[in-house]
Amino acid sequence: MVSVGEAAPDFTLMAHDRAMVNLSDYSDKRVVLAFYPAAFTGVCTTELCTFTDSMSSLEEANAAILGISADNVFANNEFAAANGIGFPLLCDVQRTAIEAYGLAIHDFGAPGFTASQRAVFVVEPDGSVGYAWVAENPGLEPDYDEVVAYCAG
Repeated sequence: MVSVGEAAPDFTLMAHDRAMVNLSDYSDKRVVLAFYPAAFTGVCTTELCTFTDSMSSLEEANAAILGISADNVFANNEFAAANGIGFPLLCDVQRTAIEAYGLAIHDFGAPGFTASQRAVFVVEPDGSVGYAWVAENPGLEPDYDEVVAYCAG
């Protein structure tokens, strides 16, 4: 797993709106990377809606948020629309970012579907990882207040 102080792996992934997103495009701010197992699951919905509710605080702290899952563009687009998610949900169907960040890939929800561990990384403007949290199981949620406070600090 990528650790605090290490260089954050760059990536280019398609967002739910089909825009291509590069992590390096955000080099002027902190970026919260919220890896989530799957769209339309209970904990993932709670997590991404809570981060959406935190967007104004993150923007005030000059931070952006990106959600990342192994879901395809169609699932992520519907998920974003159904839940009013206000930030890009990136589609890592080939698991390149998931693997680059050292997250476990496990069977999740349906035969043949593999998903990422739930994790949150904050990438600093210099490209290093400043904050890292990885769930021991997919039912755990990050400490949202801690993430926002870190970005504001």
